[in-house]
Amino acid sequence: MNTPICDFLTAYQRKGTTRLHMPGHKGVSFLGCEGLDLTEVAGADSLYEAEGIIAESEENATKLFGSRRTVYSTEGSSQCIRAMLYLALQNCRSGTPPVIVAARNVHKAFVYAAALLDFEVVWLWPEAKYQSLCGCPISSEGLQKVLSSLSAPPAAVYITSPDYLGATADIASLAEICHRYGTILAVDNAHGAYLHFLSPSRHPLDLGADICCDSAHKTLPVLTGGAYLHVAKNAPPQMEAGMKSAMALFGSTSPSYLTLASLDRCNRYLAEDYDLRLAQTIAAIDRTKACLKENGWDILPTDPLRITINAPAGCTGFALADRLRQNNMECEYADPDSLVLMLTPENSQHELFRLAEVMGQNTLPAACQRNLPLADGKRICSIRKALFAPHETIPVRDAPGRICGAPTVSCPPAIPIAVSGEQIEDAALRLFAYYGVETVDVLKESAIQ
Repeated sequence: MNTPICDFLTAYQRKGTTRLHMPGHKGVSFLGCEGLDLTEVAGADSLYEAEGIIAESEENATKLFGSRRTVYSTEGSSQCIRAMLYLALQNCRSGTPPVIVAARNVHKAFVYAAALLDFEVVWLWPEAKYQSLCGCPISSEGLQKVLSSLSAPPAAVYITSPDYLGATADIASLAEICHRYGTILAVDNAHGAYLHFLSPSRHPLDLGADICCDSAHKTLPVLTGGAYLHVAKNAPPQMEAGMKSAMALFGSTSPSYLTLASLDRCNRYLAEDYDLRLAQTIAAIDRTKACLKENGWDILPTDPLRITINAPAGCTGFALADRLRQNNMECEYADPDSLVLMLTPENSQHELFRLAEVMGQNTLPAACQRNLPLADGKRICSIRKALFAPHETIPVRDAPGRICGAPTVSCPPAIPIAVSGEQIEDAALRLFAYYGVETVDVLKESAIQ
């Protein structure tokens, strides 16, 4: 598969053109990559008006993923999420208030999009037995119950799959219900770009989703910020037509050509023997999981490129992360209950062997259920009103009864404990304490008079 962006950047560097244009480094090496770092010079195309080398590269990605159309982001899935929701709102029936039905474990980019686009959210909640900030498994029966209760179809149903701990949704059944009720399924697939290359595919597009985003940089060899927005072949035609406009609405006019080049080069990587390398890597990960289980560790069910360890009684995910750091290994995410490890074919067999060796034998008993459920706060005002109102930051101890302003959450996992416009109540306070959040952003009292 050709790599038109990479080829252009390499040729430009070799030509030694006097750079009387941005960027200011002029191709002089400071970090070592400047020679390939360009802007929209003649022949370099333009990301949001692509008709040259970028359009050609995106067409390569479209063919690889089997979508109706795939376009690039250099600002991660956060940009794609905003664009995806904008496109979904074009699906609204005229005269009806815009509504998105969403599983509660959304990335905070979703909350910011709700403020910018001014739509209302009907939250989907997990079964009571599932207790985790990161997870929100939705049953087809639960989704059908919510959709049947609405007076009109929402603009979209929005879910996150895989979630941060690696749990995946039954996308096929959820998509079928969405279509039956006259709406679309949008999926934040940030952690699952590789899923299309499994046999059989487990990618949302191949399971019935209408639109989804993938953070290529999370599981593929792409520079940070590289992501895809995909529209499925069976999605409403207007979604494809509006993709570039939607991305331009939320994206910088100075996209990184280094990131574009890495997306371009990844096309060739995926088109060669990636599916074989992926299968071999998953087999090695499965052997590592089996070894960890034999050594007494509780391994949670996840997507294939992740190992999530449930911390045993008397221990925390933070302590397990420290164990890895003492051996020059760094995890993806840790919290009081879990240790999350993300792996790809670029991890060596030796690294997997060392992981099992460093974790060693667990002699502690399994933990009882410790996680706290997602917090359901009372809605006082819209997300948009709350985010644009005057705010102040206060200690969590002073937060009961106050209205959440901006989501207070670190990344990872970037999942809001309290959503803007909601009253902060006991459930949120317990989560703040559990995750070590000491201050919270709230509306000033004068803003709600």
